[in-house]
Amino acid sequence: MNERLKKISVLAMPFAATALSFVLYFAIPETGKQKKMPAPYYMFFLLAFAVILAALLVYGFVKKEEGKRLYAKLPLFSGIIAFLAVLNTIVCKTRLLPVLYFPSLDRVCGLLWRERLFLLKNLLFSMGLLSEGFVFGLITGFFSGLALGYNRKVGYWLNPVTKFIGPVPTTAWIPLALSVFPTTHGANVFLIAFAVWFPVTLMTASGVQSVSKFFFEVSETLGADTAFKVFRVAVPSSLPQIFLGLFYGIVSSFATLMAVEMNGNSQGIGWYINWQKSVMQYDGVYAGLIVIAVLCSLILTILFKVRDKILIWQKGVIRW
Repeated sequence: MNERLKKISVLAMPFAATALSFVLYFAIPETGKQKKMPAPYYMFFLLAFAVILAALLVYGFVKKEEGKRLYAKLPLFSGIIAFLAVLNTIVCKTRLLPVLYFPSLDRVCGLLWRERLFLLKNLLFSMGLLSEGFVFGLITGFFSGLALGYNRKVGYWLNPVTKFIGPVPTTAWIPLALSVFPTTHGANVFLIAFAVWFPVTLMTASGVQSVSKFFFEVSETLGADTAFKVFRVAVPSSLPQIFLGLFYGIVSSFATLMAVEMNGNSQGIGWYINWQKSVMQYDGVYAGLIVIAVLCSLILTILFKVRDKILIWQKGVIRW
């Protein structure tokens, strides 16, 4: 009975937190300092979330595995909803925080809804720039890592260069990149590619060097050539480290994307955040941060799903 009561309590927690949010929102009068919104956008967002969560819970009763994963996250969802309820109460119902830097959740959600097309346009631009730089960085990093890890002669010359320029923060190269490349776009692509190149190179080389020599000797005995040993022995054995390099590369590329878009661009989420900050509209700043955080988290989640499918024997070793 206690176990059943506990399960019912956990299932009810996010909806109780949602109800608490509605009570705090409508029962306590506002200070009047926050900008008045035409509609309670945050409440609409919260209600939509509760409806979607209820539908997923119903689906979880049918699909038991999905239901278990969702059930484990319910306390987390409840905590987030309760935290936002308290935060919104402090921001809107008290004078403890400066209004300029702490807009209400209504303002942030309202901006996300009203400017969704403009935000989507900037998001697509950022994704295009990120994809272009990431592909260049991935290709160069992968092959330079293979060469560095497999060939000692290449490693003799390339390893000192990698150790010297690799740890330099990508943003430190901005002035040089803007001077060397004829366009800002080309400079931005180079900087993002550089941010990806170093971790992919480092982890790929580390993975190749950690492959047992026994594997190479056996394949050579069976008549394997250099290409076979590299791409059929070294690369598969190095995949765990290569995926780790991809993880670090994606995180570095997002940090670089934000930096370069704030430097001479007229589009992109980074530019949008900087523009909103310059006009002192911090609801736009928070909206841009939410968009870029969701995008980064989504890409990393997809990467780890792919990793778990390819490296099935390592599923769950590194969680995201």
